[in-house]
Amino acid sequence: MPELTHPRSERVRSVRALAGRSVRERRGKFLVEGPQGVREVVRFRPEQVQEVVLTPEAASRYAEVLDAAQAAGLTVRTGTPEVLLAMSPDAQGILAVADVWDTAGTALPAHPRLVAVLSTVRDPGNAGAVIRAADAAGADAVILAGESVDPFNPKVVRSTAGSLFHLPVLRAPDLDEVLGRLRSVGCAVLAADGTAPHDLDDLLDRAAAGGPEDAGGGPDLRAPTAWLFGNEAHGLSEEELLAADAAVRVPLRGAAESLNLATAAAVCLYASARAQR
Repeated sequence: MPELTHPRSERVRSVRALAGRSVRERRGKFLVEGPQGVREVVRFRPEQVQEVVLTPEAASRYAEVLDAAQAAGLTVRTGTPEVLLAMSPDAQGILAVADVWDTAGTALPAHPRLVAVLSTVRDPGNAGAVIRAADAAGADAVILAGESVDPFNPKVVRSTAGSLFHLPVLRAPDLDEVLGRLRSVGCAVLAADGTAPHDLDDLLDRAAAGGPEDAGGGPDLRAPTAWLFGNEAHGLSEEELLAADAAVRVPLRGAAESLNLATAAAVCLYASARAQR
């Protein structure tokens, strides 16, 4: 029989309340919803997991997640489908409650080769998709700068599909300060902008040819790089563009007016990853 059977209980309300940022910050906990997210947090961040809650059906369907949680000595509880739905409409029968961890910009890796910096990116789905793309491209970190969305927002966590637990995802209120720190560890700062003077394809061709860096050729994609991406609606401000070492555009070959943030970020990050390898 499931241990948790009352969808209106205080325990259920306590878990559901973690959808709110103020509650997360006050309690230092956040929600991980769905089998993919729970699988990855149990595998990569078991020390942060407070408990795993799932329905009996989910315990059978996702037996490998249950086995990994039990092998890690985590607290596992079962609940009725009604309880899981009341805890989160996006749980798909399984969720975890985890402790937040240090996301200060000072936790930047010592010698990063590839970093994504999001400036005032507020849409959680976009932020999560960029984190996922950065993880896939082999980036060393993602930094949410300025007034960007909370990385522990439930939609961010879901949109990362587990990548939140694979690489450092940091917060930095002061963009200038974090760009200065990135330069101090050897990263050039490249701003992604649709009207920039440098064409990403040209830079890739130059990197593939192994040509030396020169003023006319633009930045060298083979070098350690921090890509700077702006707000979904307004892009990067003039001040933010000036704060970068160079600005680069993704070429548009068809009739599309622009790319969305996550797609542009994926293209830029993979271009750097290809050039560096």
